[in-house]
Amino acid sequence: MRKFGLIGHPLSHSFSKKYFTEKFEKEGIEGCTYGLYDIPNAQELEDILEENPEIEGINVTIPHKEDVIALMDDLEETCEEIGAVNCIHIKDGVRTGYNTDYIGFKNSLIPWLGAVKTKALVLGTGGASKAIKQALYDLEIEFLNVSRSEDEDQITYEDLAADPEIMNTHKLIINTTPLGMYPNVEGIPAIPVEQFTPGHFVYDLVYNPSETTLMKACLDAGGKAKNGHEMLILQAEASWDIWNS
Repeated sequence: MRKFGLIGHPLSHSFSKKYFTEKFEKEGIEGCTYGLYDIPNAQELEDILEENPEIEGINVTIPHKEDVIALMDDLEETCEEIGAVNCIHIKDGVRTGYNTDYIGFKNSLIPWLGAVKTKALVLGTGGASKAIKQALYDLEIEFLNVSRSEDEDQITYEDLAADPEIMNTHKLIINTTPLGMYPNVEGIPAIPVEQFTPGHFVYDLVYNPSETTLMKACLDAGGKAKNGHEMLILQAEASWDIWNS
Protein backbone atom coordinates (compact mmCIF):
# COMPACT_ATOMS: atom_id res chain seq x y z
CA MET A 1 0.00 0.00 0.00
CA ARG A 2 1.37 3.40 -1.04
CA LYS A 3 0.75 6.01 1.65
CA PHE A 4 0.43 9.76 1.33
CA GLY A 5 -0.93 12.38 3.69
CA LEU A 6 -1.18 15.88 5.08
CA ILE A 7 0.31 17.41 8.22
CA GLY A 8 -0.90 20.62 9.84
CA HIS A 9 -2.94 21.96 12.73
CA PRO A 10 -5.90 22.02 12.80
CA LEU A 11 -7.06 19.76 9.98
CA SER A 12 -10.79 19.65 10.63
CA HIS A 13 -11.66 20.92 7.14
CA SER A 14 -9.04 19.42 4.84
CA PHE A 15 -9.27 19.82 1.07
CA SER A 16 -6.44 17.40 0.37
CA LYS A 17 -7.87 14.16 1.78
CA LYS A 18 -11.16 14.57 -0.07
CA TYR A 19 -9.39 15.54 -3.28
CA PHE A 20 -6.93 12.66 -3.33
CA THR A 21 -9.47 10.06 -2.19
CA GLU A 22 -11.76 11.09 -5.05
CA LYS A 23 -8.80 11.21 -7.47
CA PHE A 24 -7.82 7.62 -6.62
CA GLU A 25 -11.40 6.45 -7.16
CA LYS A 26 -12.10 8.40 -10.37
CA GLU A 27 -8.81 7.55 -12.05
CA GLY A 28 -8.73 3.93 -10.91
CA ILE A 29 -5.51 4.40 -8.96
CA GLU A 30 -5.26 1.30 -6.77
CA GLY A 31 -3.18 0.58 -3.72
CA CYS A 32 -3.00 4.19 -2.53
CA THR A 33 -4.30 5.85 0.62
CA TYR A 34 -4.21 9.44 1.87
CA GLY A 35 -4.36 10.23 5.59
CA LEU A 36 -4.57 13.25 7.86
CA TYR A 37 -1.97 13.80 10.56
CA ASP A 38 -2.99 16.63 12.86
CA ILE A 39 0.14 17.63 14.73
CA PRO A 40 0.61 20.84 16.77
CA ASN A 41 4.40 20.65 16.36
CA ALA A 42 6.21 20.04 13.06
CA GLN A 43 8.81 17.93 14.87
CA GLU A 44 6.12 15.28 15.35
CA LEU A 45 6.54 14.44 11.67
CA GLU A 46 9.44 12.26 12.81
CA ASP A 47 7.05 10.06 14.83
CA ILE A 48 4.58 9.84 11.92
CA LEU A 49 7.25 8.65 9.50
CA GLU A 50 8.65 6.18 12.02
CA GLU A 51 5.19 4.68 12.56
CA ASN A 52 4.37 4.75 8.82
CA PRO A 53 7.52 3.81 6.88
CA GLU A 54 5.40 3.29 3.72
CA ILE A 55 4.69 7.02 3.39
CA GLU A 56 6.05 8.36 0.10
CA GLY A 57 4.62 11.86 0.10
CA ILE A 58 3.37 14.45 2.56
CA ASN A 59 1.59 17.74 1.98
CA VAL A 60 2.23 20.45 4.56
CA THR A 61 -0.20 23.17 5.61
CA ILE A 62 -0.53 25.83 8.33
CA PRO A 63 1.43 26.28 10.56
CA HIS A 64 4.31 23.97 9.59
CA LYS A 65 5.47 25.15 6.14
CA GLU A 66 8.57 26.86 7.51
CA ASP A 67 9.37 24.63 10.49
CA VAL A 68 9.57 21.41 8.42
CA ILE A 69 12.53 22.78 6.47
CA ALA A 70 14.83 21.71 9.31
CA LEU A 71 13.57 18.13 8.89
CA MET A 72 14.46 17.88 5.19
CA ASP A 73 17.52 16.19 3.70
CA ASP A 74 17.31 18.29 0.54
CA LEU A 75 15.33 21.17 -0.94
CA GLU A 76 14.29 21.76 -4.54
CA GLU A 77 15.98 24.94 -5.80
CA THR A 78 12.88 27.14 -6.06
CA CYS A 79 11.70 25.90 -2.68
CA GLU A 80 15.02 26.90 -1.17
CA GLU A 81 14.57 30.44 -2.50
CA ILE A 82 11.01 30.62 -1.15
CA GLY A 83 11.87 29.46 2.37
CA ALA A 84 8.76 27.32 2.86
CA VAL A 85 7.87 23.68 2.15
CA ASN A 86 4.37 22.40 1.43
CA CYS A 87 5.22 19.13 -0.32
CA ILE A 88 7.63 16.40 0.79
CA HIS A 89 8.81 13.50 -1.36
CA ILE A 90 10.33 10.56 0.49
CA LYS A 91 12.38 8.08 -1.54
CA ASP A 92 14.90 5.58 -0.14
CA GLY A 93 14.63 7.37 3.19
CA VAL A 94 15.63 10.74 1.71
CA ARG A 95 13.22 13.63 2.32
CA THR A 96 13.12 16.34 -0.33
CA GLY A 97 11.10 19.52 0.18
CA TYR A 98 9.17 21.27 -2.59
CA ASN A 99 6.76 24.17 -2.83
CA THR A 100 3.71 23.50 -5.00
CA ASP A 101 1.90 26.55 -3.62
CA TYR A 102 4.21 28.51 -5.90
CA ILE A 103 3.19 26.43 -8.93
CA GLY A 104 -0.53 26.50 -8.12
CA PHE A 105 -0.68 30.23 -7.50
CA LYS A 106 1.43 31.26 -10.48
CA ASN A 107 -0.45 29.05 -12.94
CA SER A 108 -3.86 30.23 -11.76
CA LEU A 109 -2.99 33.94 -11.53
CA ILE A 110 -1.63 34.40 -15.05
CA PRO A 111 -4.81 33.53 -17.03
CA TRP A 112 -7.04 35.31 -14.49
CA LEU A 113 -5.21 38.64 -14.65
CA GLY A 114 -4.69 38.42 -18.39
CA ALA A 115 -3.02 41.52 -19.79
CA VAL A 116 -3.73 43.64 -16.69
CA LYS A 117 -0.63 45.32 -15.30
CA THR A 118 -0.79 46.44 -11.68
CA LYS A 119 1.10 46.33 -8.42
CA ALA A 120 0.06 43.96 -5.63
CA LEU A 121 -0.50 43.90 -1.89
CA VAL A 122 0.27 40.60 -0.15
CA LEU A 123 -1.67 40.26 3.11
CA GLY A 124 0.06 38.09 5.69
CA THR A 125 3.58 36.86 6.38
CA GLY A 126 3.20 33.10 6.88
CA GLY A 127 4.56 30.22 4.82
CA ALA A 128 1.98 30.64 2.06
CA SER A 129 2.92 34.29 1.58
CA LYS A 130 6.50 33.32 0.82
CA ALA A 131 5.44 31.26 -2.19
CA ILE A 132 3.12 34.01 -3.42
CA LYS A 133 5.86 36.65 -3.16
CA GLN A 134 8.31 34.48 -5.08
CA ALA A 135 5.74 33.95 -7.84
CA LEU A 136 5.06 37.69 -8.07
CA TYR A 137 8.78 38.39 -8.18
CA ASP A 138 9.25 35.87 -11.01
CA LEU A 139 6.28 37.39 -12.87
CA GLU A 140 7.82 40.85 -12.42
CA ILE A 141 4.79 42.13 -10.48
CA GLU A 142 5.79 44.75 -7.92
CA PHE A 143 4.30 44.19 -4.49
CA LEU A 144 4.16 45.35 -0.90
CA ASN A 145 3.79 42.96 2.03
CA VAL A 146 1.14 43.98 4.59
CA SER A 147 1.23 42.82 8.20
CA ARG A 148 0.05 43.82 11.65
CA SER A 149 3.59 44.77 12.64
CA GLU A 150 5.88 47.30 10.99
CA ASP A 151 9.12 46.13 9.40
CA GLU A 152 11.57 47.41 6.81
CA ASP A 153 10.21 44.84 4.33
CA GLN A 154 6.52 45.45 4.94
CA ILE A 155 3.84 48.00 5.75
CA THR A 156 1.01 47.82 8.28
CA TYR A 157 -2.75 47.83 7.86
CA GLU A 158 -2.68 51.24 9.54
CA ASP A 159 -0.40 52.49 6.77
CA LEU A 160 -2.99 51.39 4.20
CA ALA A 161 -5.79 53.23 5.93
CA ALA A 162 -3.68 56.40 6.29
CA ASP A 163 -2.52 56.58 2.66
CA PRO A 164 -5.26 55.99 0.01
CA GLU A 165 -2.64 56.23 -2.73
CA ILE A 166 -1.35 52.75 -1.79
CA MET A 167 -4.65 51.07 -2.60
CA ASN A 168 -4.97 53.27 -5.67
CA THR A 169 -1.68 52.06 -7.13
CA HIS A 170 -1.77 48.46 -5.85
CA LYS A 171 -4.96 47.03 -7.31
CA LEU A 172 -4.20 43.32 -6.88
CA ILE A 173 -4.92 42.25 -3.29
CA ILE A 174 -3.77 38.75 -2.30
CA ASN A 175 -4.93 37.36 1.03
CA THR A 176 -2.60 34.66 2.38
CA THR A 177 -4.06 34.74 5.90
CA PRO A 178 -6.78 32.32 7.15
CA LEU A 179 -9.11 35.24 7.92
CA GLY A 180 -12.56 34.55 6.50
CA MET A 181 -12.10 30.77 6.46
CA TYR A 182 -14.93 28.51 7.62
CA PRO A 183 -16.24 28.46 10.33
CA ASN A 184 -15.19 32.08 11.04
CA VAL A 185 -16.62 33.31 7.75
CA GLU A 186 -17.10 36.90 8.93
CA GLY A 187 -13.37 37.36 9.35
CA ILE A 188 -11.66 39.84 7.05
CA PRO A 189 -8.18 41.42 6.91
CA ALA A 190 -8.16 44.99 8.23
CA ILE A 191 -7.78 46.72 4.88
CA PRO A 192 -9.81 49.81 3.87
CA VAL A 193 -12.39 47.98 1.73
CA GLU A 194 -14.20 51.28 1.13
CA GLN A 195 -11.31 52.08 -1.21
CA PHE A 196 -12.10 49.20 -3.55
CA THR A 197 -12.94 50.24 -7.13
CA PRO A 198 -14.03 48.39 -10.30
CA GLY A 199 -10.33 48.20 -11.15
CA HIS A 200 -9.40 46.10 -8.11
CA PHE A 201 -8.70 42.35 -8.02
CA VAL A 202 -8.88 40.19 -4.89
CA TYR A 203 -7.21 36.78 -4.93
CA ASP A 204 -8.12 35.09 -1.64
CA LEU A 205 -6.25 31.86 -0.88
CA VAL A 206 -9.19 30.83 1.31
CA TYR A 207 -11.44 28.37 -0.57
CA ASN A 208 -14.12 27.67 2.07
CA PRO A 209 -16.45 29.54 1.79
CA SER A 210 -16.23 29.99 -1.98
CA GLU A 211 -16.92 33.72 -1.55
CA THR A 212 -15.21 35.28 1.46
CA THR A 213 -16.17 38.56 3.09
CA LEU A 214 -13.10 40.15 1.49
CA MET A 215 -14.04 38.87 -1.96
CA LYS A 216 -17.61 40.12 -1.54
CA ALA A 217 -16.38 43.61 -0.62
CA CYS A 218 -14.38 43.80 -3.86
CA LEU A 219 -17.21 42.36 -5.98
CA ASP A 220 -19.69 44.82 -4.46
CA ALA A 221 -17.41 47.64 -5.62
CA GLY A 222 -17.44 46.26 -9.17
CA GLY A 223 -14.05 44.57 -8.98
CA LYS A 224 -13.04 40.97 -9.64
CA ALA A 225 -12.41 38.24 -7.05
CA LYS A 226 -11.08 34.70 -7.06
CA ASN A 227 -10.80 32.11 -4.28
CA GLY A 228 -8.03 29.58 -3.72
CA HIS A 229 -9.83 26.48 -5.03
CA GLU A 230 -8.08 26.34 -8.42
CA MET A 231 -4.73 26.97 -6.77
CA LEU A 232 -5.35 24.02 -4.44
CA ILE A 233 -6.16 21.72 -7.34
CA LEU A 234 -3.06 22.80 -9.27
CA GLN A 235 -0.78 22.39 -6.26
CA ALA A 236 -2.30 18.99 -5.45
CA GLU A 237 -1.67 17.76 -8.99
CA ALA A 238 1.86 19.15 -8.85
CA SER A 239 2.40 17.18 -5.62
CA TRP A 240 1.17 13.99 -7.29
CA ASP A 241 3.56 14.54 -10.20
CA ILE A 242 6.45 14.99 -7.76
CA TRP A 243 5.58 11.84 -5.78
CA ASN A 244 5.48 9.82 -9.00
CA SER A 245 8.54 11.31 -10.66
